[in-house]
Amino acid sequence: MWPNWMSWNLQYRTSKFRHVYGRPASKEKCYDCVPITHNVHDNQFCAVNPHFIAVVTECACGGAFVVIPIDQTGKLDPHYPRIWGHRGNVLDIKWNPFNDFVIASCSEDATVKIWEIPKPLLTKTITSPKKELLGHVRRVGLIEWHPTANNILFSSGYDYKIMIWNLDTTKTVISNPVKILNAHKDVVLSMSFNTDGSLLATACRDRKIRLIDPRAGTVLQEASYNSHKANKVLFLGNMKKLISTGTSRWNNRQIALWDQDDLSVPLLEEDLDGSSGILFPFYDSDTHMLYVVGKGDGNIRYYEINPEKPYLYYLMEYRSHLPQKGVGMMPKRGLEVSACEIFRFYKLIPTKSLIEPISMIVPRRSESYQEDIYPLTTAAQPALTAQEWLNGVNKGPLLVSLRPGSGVVNSLPQFPEPEPPAKTADLSQHQGWGGRMPLEDVQEPNEIEHRRKLLRVEEKLPKNDQMCLSSSFDIFECPPPKTENELLQMFYRQQEEIRRLRELVNQRDVQIKQMKLESGNFSMDTDRY
Repeated sequence: MWPNWMSWNLQYRTSKFRHVYGRPASKEKCYDCVPITHNVHDNQFCAVNPHFIAVVTECACGGAFVVIPIDQTGKLDPHYPRIWGHRGNVLDIKWNPFNDFVIASCSEDATVKIWEIPKPLLTKTITSPKKELLGHVRRVGLIEWHPTANNILFSSGYDYKIMIWNLDTTKTVISNPVKILNAHKDVVLSMSFNTDGSLLATACRDRKIRLIDPRAGTVLQEASYNSHKANKVLFLGNMKKLISTGTSRWNNRQIALWDQDDLSVPLLEEDLDGSSGILFPFYDSDTHMLYVVGKGDGNIRYYEINPEKPYLYYLMEYRSHLPQKGVGMMPKRGLEVSACEIFRFYKLIPTKSLIEPISMIVPRRSESYQEDIYPLTTAAQPALTAQEWLNGVNKGPLLVSLRPGSGVVNSLPQFPEPEPPAKTADLSQHQGWGGRMPLEDVQEPNEIEHRRKLLRVEEKLPKNDQMCLSSSFDIFECPPPKTENELLQMFYRQQEEIRRLRELVNQRDVQIKQMKLESGNFSMDTDRY
């Protein structure tokens, strides 16, 4: 008889990302001899898209940054052309999420400038911007593009103001922002949008986290929790939660999880270590993974986020002896799906003038496209125009499949009511699913036909086999989803069920071939006798 204190109740948790590991690029695939800036400002100093990598560099006077084609690895020419137009040090750079050839920069000279990279690439140093934004009276430390509306840019300066700019104009110099947010009494350290860009979260030097309606300029929530001093804040996709990194009361580096609707007390606090460098959080809403990168050390910690308690699951830590000053992140559409790459960092190492790509890999033996780790992700097309967003319209981002050859779909994956194999009916006439985009618009024709064959196989199977097929997920009897999270979960579960049905059909094909061989051998034996 086991004692009561030895009665264990072990709960095993399955995860596709438990064994994710970081793989640094070889020396030939790194960017060498890059004069990375020595500025002590707490920013990433690096911006990446599928075409270019931009890095803030050291310069004798004024501020400059370099734009390198993503495939141009190896040593950089000392006379490589730069973008050199600011009178002060460049503090932040961000690529336009909907145009890979447009980048914004802000500087200590209190200006924000928009640059257009020429299509034949850089042949000489660029000094004239496409647009110049004049409004701040002190240096500008942060810029952020709106996630769904085209040509909407946010800037934050040391004048404690956040300005909203509409770039849909022919003017080259814009001096009047469409909105000025005066909700802060100190320097804004971080800005983050929710998925549709209707809410803005900020971390301020006054230790407070604020949730702001950017169009109305009103503060909806404010956190003034004394035991956590936030430096960076980040929305966690559609989970209605925020993650912040900062320091605890005892000056330990710390991460905290917050409920979007109640910022009075964090849901979770976790101390990491006693280092002094700032922590940069990165969240992947497709895999629900959180990456925490420490400035001044070589570590990258990564977690899996769960909407229910205990919320945060520690997975692994990538370690390196080379400290990083900043880090850039490749958008999902620029990853190598054949290698099961789910995230990629570009690590700035100023001591070696080196930029080192680090790929986060899910170990899989197959080199084919893995649907379960690559759901629909954010596309490079805007969902709204600038004027539509300013008029109060909210819309989620357009989604795209990472499968080669796939196109852009609507902002949410929609599902049709499953139809009988022998009948064809208009999906818009089904109750509960009217007016939604059918999944057949997302999938390829061969996959649609294959899926229908699988449903026919299920109908022909005995009842016991049908019960086995539908034991994990019942496609036909589950209620229609009511929220966006339920919709996404149903989509992922349906993809898992389709993959499992394919495996089952393949097993049946193998069994049929084996039975044919056995029957052939048996007929040959009977002919002999």
